[in-house]
Amino acid sequence: MGHQTLVDAGKPGKPANTKKLFIKTYGCQMNVYDSERMADVLAPVGYSCVDSPDGADLVVLNTCHIREKAAEKVYSELGRMRKLKEKNGGTMKVIVAGCVAQAEGEEIMRRAPVVDLVLGPQSYHKLPEMIAKVSREFGERLETDFDTQEKFDLMPKARTVDGPAAFLTIQEGCDKFCTFCVVPYTRGAEFSRPVDQIVSEARALVSQGVREITLLGQNVNAYRGAAPKLDSEKHWGLGQLIRHLSKIGGLDRLRYTTSHPRDMDDELIAVHADEPTLMPYLHLPLQAGSDRILKAMNRGHTYAAFKDLVAKIRKAKPELALSSDFIVGFPGESELDFKRTLEAVEEIGFASSFSFKYSARPGTPGAALPGQVDEAVKSERLARLQDLLTRQQKAFNQSLVGKTLSVLVEGTGRGENELFGRAPYLQGTHFTGSADLIGQIVRVEITDAGQNSLRGVLANG
Repeated sequence: MGHQTLVDAGKPGKPANTKKLFIKTYGCQMNVYDSERMADVLAPVGYSCVDSPDGADLVVLNTCHIREKAAEKVYSELGRMRKLKEKNGGTMKVIVAGCVAQAEGEEIMRRAPVVDLVLGPQSYHKLPEMIAKVSREFGERLETDFDTQEKFDLMPKARTVDGPAAFLTIQEGCDKFCTFCVVPYTRGAEFSRPVDQIVSEARALVSQGVREITLLGQNVNAYRGAAPKLDSEKHWGLGQLIRHLSKIGGLDRLRYTTSHPRDMDDELIAVHADEPTLMPYLHLPLQAGSDRILKAMNRGHTYAAFKDLVAKIRKAKPELALSSDFIVGFPGESELDFKRTLEAVEEIGFASSFSFKYSARPGTPGAALPGQVDEAVKSERLARLQDLLTRQQKAFNQSLVGKTLSVLVEGTGRGENELFGRAPYLQGTHFTGSADLIGQIVRVEITDAGQNSLRGVLANG
């Protein structure tokens, strides 16, 4: 499911002869961050974001390759773009970016002549130069080289943000090579941005009114960034980085996602225990409860090791809420293996989770494994798992009724004088209040809870 990335086109300093830019973002929060940065890199050369591709001078599809039929969705969207391009006389430029571009760039160029440019997720800093070359009808139309460090070094220092919460990518790529995953092939090896670069970007966000930052990475807790110049250590881990960022005045809340169980070290667990800026919510993918399936997935841990890790984290931070990812129907998964996953969910308990049917990603080892599970079986197992996860999520939200939570107010809701914000556990929270509270952190007494959201009233005092 895609969504549009919008940037205020009316900010000062934009060129007068602006061109219209439409970006459609698919997939994860890192793609949202990348879309924002593409808008930033194109703003100095005259592009301002609009909320529709109709009449746009440039359309960017920022794609995700994680889920099933990702490429088919891109080709379907490109069919729509072809009609729009014909409608405006062929002047609209169309770019396919992101992980589908990285994985299937040559195929996209062959199948979709409407596409003017294909570039992978490490090449966004080259956008103005490549668009200029394509406009003059010379130069490469496919750019999928890996140079993550150059990407971050050359991106504009300034960012355009809208609202009190923002994403900040600190790490890209993955070295774990889970057999179901395309990330090591589309995003490359693990790379961590230097601490000073991250701090500079965080300070700039706070100066624009951002009060909550979510640190992003494909394997974010594998972060090992170059330490500040005056520090005696060569590299910092995620725990050290969070402690440092927490000292920035005006930055009230920090989150991070997505983590791998193998990289939850003692320092990071300790930060959860004693750093109030870090929200009490952790996304830690398990994927399966069967050791046999975990081994086939190349996860590098057993269920017992995961359970022990969770116990350690909860001992350090008892009020922490846990979310996770699960894949059902991985090749070779038996009914007994699947029941192990159900038992794991029952035993650990999750505040929220994401669950999916296994889909073979081209080029991954899992696609070639024997014992591919029938689609009907996968669907039936997924329904059973999601029923359990939904019951747990509702129960967790219901447990918050009667409690008073801090809520970062992000905007207005649909009802009269209704405001919308995020609770510490990430649920959308609705309550009545005046618009001047937007951007502030307020105390809300929770009066009602649904599966995905909370409702409450402003607490006295």
